Amino acid sequence: MIDNQLKRQDLTRVAEIISYAATKINKNEPVSLEVLLKICQVFHCDIGDICEVILDED
Repeated sequence: MIDNQLKRQDLTRVAEIISYAATKINKNEPVSLEVLLKICQVFHCDIGDICEVILDED
């Protein structure tokens, strides 16, 4: 978001996501795949560019 000079409020408006989802993203908490796909559309990127999978080592 910083690279694109986009504030959290702008992202919620452009990506059509609720502010709660944006807050969860800022706190590195899980969000739905739908939210991630909307963000990818805004930034014209692949989902791997905005998130990563970290496996638990049990």
